[in-house]
Amino acid sequence: MAHPAQHEHHGHEHGGHHERQAHAGHHQAHGGGGTSWRMAAQATLHCLTGCAIGEILGMVLGTAFGLHNGATVVLSILLAFVFGYALTMRGVLEAGLDVGAAVKVALAADTVSILVMELIDNTVMVTVPGAMDAGLGDLLFWAALAASLALAFVLTVPVNRWMIGRGRGHAVVHAHHQH
Repeated sequence: MAHPAQHEHHGHEHGGHHERQAHAGHHQAHGGGGTSWRMAAQATLHCLTGCAIGEILGMVLGTAFGLHNGATVVLSILLAFVFGYALTMRGVLEAGLDVGAAVKVALAADTVSILVMELIDNTVMVTVPGAMDAGLGDLLFWAALAASLALAFVLTVPVNRWMIGRGRGHAVVHAHHQH
């Protein structure tokens, strides 16, 4: 039987005054207006890591193999989702979730964020004149790709802040972190 000062939340028992205060602050930060820009930026950076790996790999492979621009964009988007979901799944699998549950968490946590990022960065890549046709040794290719990812980050932070504030997006991942 749990001590009256303890409570069970997200499958974890918490006790002690300071731990409860810290945990309450953790959940307040996930609430509506209390979601911090810092938390949203961290969630976006996490998502951007997977997206950037996939996006860069897709752009590099598509360019190196001389794929049509449309095929290169599709490859980049597919790889961005694969790597984005994989990074999230790695963390929640380490927290003890089974593969099926980890897939569900990754889908809930990252889908909107990855969609927004991919829309932004691929729009930049196809609208910068010559960027998609530039070779891997061309500064234009790398500058456009870096700018596209930076813009995707900046424009996705408010989306993630809004989602976390409503208990969605990366708030789903935080529910499974070990405290």
